Amino acid sequence: MALSNMTCQVAKPKIKPYKMADGEGLYLEVTPSGTKYWRLKYRIHGREKRISIGAYPAVSIADARKAKDELKKEIKVGIDPVLKRLQAAQTQALTQKLDFKSMAMEWYGKQIPLWNPKHANIIKHRFEKYIFPSLGSFPLADIKPLMMLNCLQKIEKTAPDLSRRMKAVCSHVFKYAIATGRAESDPTYGLEAAMKKFKRGHYASISVDEFPQFLSCLNGYENHVNRQTFLALKLLLLTFVRTCELVEARWEEIDFDKAMWVIPAERMKMNLPHMIPLSQQSLAIFRELKEMNSKREFIFPGYYNPRKYMSKNTMLIAIKRMGYNGKMTGHGFRSLALGILKEKLGYPHDIADRQLAHVPKSGVDRAYDRAQFLPQRIKMMQEYADYIDKAR
Repeated sequence: MALSNMTCQVAKPKIKPYKMADGEGLYLEVTPSGTKYWRLKYRIHGREKRISIGAYPAVSIADARKAKDELKKEIKVGIDPVLKRLQAAQTQALTQKLDFKSMAMEWYGKQIPLWNPKHANIIKHRFEKYIFPSLGSFPLADIKPLMMLNCLQKIEKTAPDLSRRMKAVCSHVFKYAIATGRAESDPTYGLEAAMKKFKRGHYASISVDEFPQFLSCLNGYENHVNRQTFLALKLLLLTFVRTCELVEARWEEIDFDKAMWVIPAERMKMNLPHMIPLSQQSLAIFRELKEMNSKREFIFPGYYNPRKYMSKNTMLIAIKRMGYNGKMTGHGFRSLALGILKEKLGYPHDIADRQLAHVPKSGVDRAYDRAQFLPQRIKMMQEYADYIDKAR
C-alpha cells in the first residue's frame, strides 16, 4: 500500500530502524533517533543495492516518487545511480582541487567535540608543524604514497613514535575523504613497512617490593625540597592521578565536606569527569596547601608566576634528585598504586583500574563511569593511604 503524508508524519521511532514501503522499491526508513530517510532498493547487474533519496519531510512523498522514477530510467539502461553519484562527487573534488590542509581541518572540526581541548590543540599543532609545510597545499588526488613517506621520514629522524602517530592521523583524514566521496585511496596504507621499527616503552616505575625503600627516601627528602613540591609528591602518591591533572588542579574542584576531588571533563585525557575520593591523609595535605595558597586560583601555583600552575617538571626533577632518575616517573606512581591495590590490598582489577580513570571498553560501562564502584573506591582509597602510613 502506498504511503500517505499522514502515515509518514505519525510514524514513531522504535528501538531498531524499520522500513515503510511505498512501492516499486521505494521505502521510508525510520531510525531510532526519529529521523526518516527515503531510500530506493533496486537490482542492477544481478546485485541488489540501495540509494538514499533524502530525508522526510524536506523531501516530500511526491518528490521521492519523482526521484524514484528518474532513477529507474537510469537503472533500466544500465546506469548504476550509486556509482554515478560517487563519480560526480569525485569529479567535483578534483575540479575544486581540494587540498590536504582543507580536508584535514574539516576532519579536525568533526573531532573537536569528542576530544579534550588540550589534545585537540596538540593535534592541530602537529599538523601545522609537521604535515602542512610538506603536503598542505597539494590536492588530495596528487598525494602519492612516496610523498607521504618522505614527509613522515622527516619526523622519524627525531621522533619515530610521533611519525607513526602522524601516519595514523593522516590516514584518518584520507579515510574521511574517501567516506565523503572526495578521495579514492589512502596513500598512508602499508607505509609502516618502510618506516623504522619502533617499540614503545613503558613509564619507569619501581616495583611494589621496592616501595618501602622509595618511601623512606621520599620522607628523608622532606627537609631538602620546597614544601609545596614535597606535598605535591605526597598527593601524587596518595591519589595517583596524572601529573598534569595534579598541577593544574583548582580549589573549586575540592569538596572538603564530602572528601571528594572532582576533576572536570575538559582536564581529563578521555574527556570524562573523574572522581577521586580523598583519604584523611590527602585531606590533611590539601588543608595545609589551603593555608599556603588560599588566595591563588591554582592549588599548586608556579614559583615564578603564581598566576599559572606549577610545572610538572618540578616533581620530575625532585624524583631525580632523590636518586631515582630512570627508575621512577610521575606516571610511575599510577603503576605502583595499581600494584599495591591488587597485590597487597587484594582489590580486583576493575575497581583499581576505574580509579585510574581508564575508560572501560563497554559503552554501557562508560555511561555510568562517574558512579560505578564509588563506595568501594572510597573505602579503597582510605585503605591505600593507611597502607602507605604502615609502610613507613
